[in-house]
Amino acid sequence: MRRQAHSGLTVKLSARVYISLMCAAGLACWALAVRDWRAGDLSLQFGFYLVLAAFSSSLKVRLPGITGALSVNYVFILLSILDLGLPQTVAIAVVSTVAQSVMSARVNPRPVQILFNLGAISCFSTFAYRVYHFQALAAIDSSAPMLLLWTATAYFLTNTMAVAAVIALTESKPVTRIWMDNFFWTAPHYLFGACLALMLSGANRVFGWQYSMLVMPGIYLLYRSYHLYLGRLEEEKKHVTAVADLHLRTIEALALAIEAKDDTTHSHLRRVQVYALEIAHELGLSSDEVHALEAASLLHDIGKLAVPEYIINKPGRLTKEEFEKMKVHPVVGAEILECVQFPYPVVPIVRSHHEKWDGTGYPDGLKGEAIPIGARILAAVDCLDALASDRQYRRALPLDKALEEVVRLAGTAYDPAVVDVLRRRTPELEKKARLAPQTANRLSTRARISRGEAPAAGFVGSGKASPGAQLSRMDFIGSIAAARQEFQKLHEFTRDIGNSLSLDDTLSLVATRMKTLIPFDSIAIYGLDGDHLVTHHASGIDAELFSGLAIPVGEGLAGWVAENRQPMMNGNPSVEAGYLRDGSKFSLLRSALSVPLDGINGITGVLTLYRKDLDAFSNDDLRIVLTVASKVGMTIENARTFHAVEKSAGTDKLTGLANGHSLVIQLEAEIEACRQGGPGITVLVLDLDGFKTVNDTLGHLEGNRVLQRTADGLRQICRDRDFVARIGGDEFAIILPGITAEALEERLPKLRRLMEEVDAEVGAGGVLAVSVGAAHYPADGASTEALLSEADRRMYQMKRQHHAERPELAALRNAVMAS
Repeated sequence: MRRQAHSGLTVKLSARVYISLMCAAGLACWALAVRDWRAGDLSLQFGFYLVLAAFSSSLKVRLPGITGALSVNYVFILLSILDLGLPQTVAIAVVSTVAQSVMSARVNPRPVQILFNLGAISCFSTFAYRVYHFQALAAIDSSAPMLLLWTATAYFLTNTMAVAAVIALTESKPVTRIWMDNFFWTAPHYLFGACLALMLSGANRVFGWQYSMLVMPGIYLLYRSYHLYLGRLEEEKKHVTAVADLHLRTIEALALAIEAKDDTTHSHLRRVQVYALEIAHELGLSSDEVHALEAASLLHDIGKLAVPEYIINKPGRLTKEEFEKMKVHPVVGAEILECVQFPYPVVPIVRSHHEKWDGTGYPDGLKGEAIPIGARILAAVDCLDALASDRQYRRALPLDKALEEVVRLAGTAYDPAVVDVLRRRTPELEKKARLAPQTANRLSTRARISRGEAPAAGFVGSGKASPGAQLSRMDFIGSIAAARQEFQKLHEFTRDIGNSLSLDDTLSLVATRMKTLIPFDSIAIYGLDGDHLVTHHASGIDAELFSGLAIPVGEGLAGWVAENRQPMMNGNPSVEAGYLRDGSKFSLLRSALSVPLDGINGITGVLTLYRKDLDAFSNDDLRIVLTVASKVGMTIENARTFHAVEKSAGTDKLTGLANGHSLVIQLEAEIEACRQGGPGITVLVLDLDGFKTVNDTLGHLEGNRVLQRTADGLRQICRDRDFVARIGGDEFAIILPGITAEALEERLPKLRRLMEEVDAEVGAGGVLAVSVGAAHYPADGASTEALLSEADRRMYQMKRQHHAERPELAALRNAVMAS
């Protein structure tokens, strides 16, 4: 384990003292090892271990979250503890650490880093050596495995805790959290390395230390597995970051909706967020509470969408009735955000941000610390910024006067601890708020549209004031209601389509929900497959026409949208049908609205709506589809990823057959079908006789070829409804629903001929054969375990019979093992 202890950071005094002590302790351990060095310690075995340890130091993986690396050189440190003395162990540890520090280093390590690493490894290796040779442990259990287990554990704990400590001192973080987040999960890595060292030590005693080279493939496998694992972990981290960014953009989009309702809050939300987060950090809120406050500071007024604009923007005091309508906004805001299902507690903050410390607030009358801490922070900050900003009903107060008013209300309206932070840090926080970036995407709520001379029904006559005023009032309320209805439908759409990982179910739901947002006659959702778009879902008029399309990217309507990643409104649907390669098929649909569907890794497909009328789609339709397109794209990508992972989890990678896990699931399903009145089941378990001989004589590549060729042959022999799986090694299984005894008898010669063909193809010399065991439901068992166990037992009976009938195979196998 190596750590760039303080690269790029100002090293604190405590970290310097710790590093110095570690270097001094390492120097003492090194001096002790040199003192005990004997002339006979410089042996070929020691030199060989030293070279292998130095070479293995280059096999290192970068640890996520810290500037450190994990190497496999400790396997040879443990091996030297088993086979050599303390001086050689320390020497191997030091030399391999030097090699690790300079080989494949991204940046040249500083001298103090190298000294810390050398001092630490000298201490760790010395301590581990003493643990292995500690008499008290030997008295408890003197077996080599147990002693090495204690040794590997001691080496792991001292190594990782020491590195975690220097990170904690350098970066002012809790050492336990750093250790748990970055090092605890590496424990199996050390234990597996200890197993390798123990097996190699035993082999050395039997065959000689020259066989140490045989451990290198195992060490490389250990390195490669962690390298791939950490690479996948990094990809998942990027995916989570991208989803979090999307989440944040969604929050900012909702904040824009609030700004459209009350334009005076344009800078208010961003300023409140800056103040609130700084106070949260000073008060030591948890990570989840900070994230919740970050979202709530932008969304706390989203419930005002349910309050008429004439109340929100009234240039004067509210009436009692108007205030009653205003007080509903925390409850409505909480209900809206509750459907979003945030992973942190946003909803309680939004609901309670008008509660007061003395219990006189609304909507629930919470008091004191019963109010969520995020809501207490938001309430004080919200009041301060509102007092210091111009509003329709009053001019802004100077910041110091606004602060005096908030301080006056400490202990009655606001949490005294929050107000105390505000009192001390307001000038600093105000400076940060002014420097914070403001929302770039201002909505065009004040734009004037020059086109359109009059509505279809004409203007209201100027001579009838009262009806006109009433109509204007009704139009205004209807506009508010329509906006709310659209928002609710969009909310339901984005909420519901993420509830299923089934691609078919998701796309059907998209089509159903889209119908409630935009009128259309047909819908097609195309997925990107290489350089073509293929239809994943089509419904409505001419659905069968669009369901068979394979559209090259860049061609046709949807192909253009996919290539340019730009929407197209009122395009010609007939250009898509040409890719059916059948001139007799065409569509009478005349308008298409097509938008790209983006996922984390780029475009995932295209969503296209069709209408029978010419130029049937409007800009509002495009706006709505674009609003949900990113959610649809992400949902499709997640469903496709889940399907691919689910498929690979149940498949044997070498043969492409189902694996043992899939076999058990399928057999349980067949048994349940039988219990419901279905046909009987026969289970075959097959084992390849002579397969080990092929591996030993022809090599594992030919052995893999035997397994692949056998799998292909089993597929050809079996019916469509049969289920073939590779259990493991050279064992296969077949589930045969409803097979007759005569048909089963016909299978056995086919299996024997298959093995003869495979034997001839690989040139095995006639050693390959197959042993088969059969079990029947329900005669031989009523459960998965019982059927597989009985079939396996009968298979081994046939295998013993084959060995008795063909003793030359046993002689050949013994000859191979002897050579």
